[in-house]
Amino acid sequence: MSKKTSADVLIGGRIYTLCGYESEEYLQKVANYINNKINEYDSMEKFRRLPMEMKTALVELNIADDYFKAREQAEKLDQDVKEKEKEIYELKHELISARIKVESSEKINAELEKENRKLLLHKAKLEATLEDTLLGEVKEQGQKSKSRNSFQNKNSTIMEETILEDELELEDGLELENELEIRSNLENKLKIKYEIEDEPEIENESEIEDKLEDELEDESELEDESKIEDELEIKSLENKV
Repeated sequence: MSKKTSADVLIGGRIYTLCGYESEEYLQKVANYINNKINEYDSMEKFRRLPMEMKTALVELNIADDYFKAREQAEKLDQDVKEKEKEIYELKHELISARIKVESSEKINAELEKENRKLLLHKAKLEATLEDTLLGEVKEQGQKSKSRNSFQNKNSTIMEETILEDELELEDGLELENELEIRSNLENKLKIKYEIEDEPEIENESEIEDKLEDELEDESELEDESKIEDELEIKSLENKV
């Protein structure tokens, strides 16, 4: 509790001693306020004509009016302060709610980003798997195509070899037929020749056959040379194939 103070003040031309727990400065300020009110009314001619008691009552009424107006204003200011405090409280509450929402949104956003990264990783894995599968199918198709081409080439080679063998067999058959035909023609020629000339040296058919064999050997040599040339041509064709 503060110390009690006292002060001598001048009010309405008289000296009064005021006591209280306020400071002397405050007490002088109150006295000055009352003197200002008295001086305000003394400036009015009608107020000066009034009795002292009425003057005192008017001053007191005026001071009370100022008090209630000030009190009303103070209450109004206090109400405004309370409303402002309420608004501030609501704003703080809204700020806290907004902050909570922001934190919740950030948390949800972080979870979504995490899920998005997982989905992107899964997508990359699926794309890699799909690419590997497509490459495997392409390689498999390439191997099948190579195998099919190799099989076709092998079949083509077998067919060519078969055709060459058939041609060789045909040529051998033709050569055999030609040899028999040539032998028959030579025998006929020799018989005709010796019948026409009627040579005494030739007494039997064995001599005719000997000469026939000699001529056949000559013909065979020529045919062998031709056959060798044909074989060389066939080998050349096989090498090209």
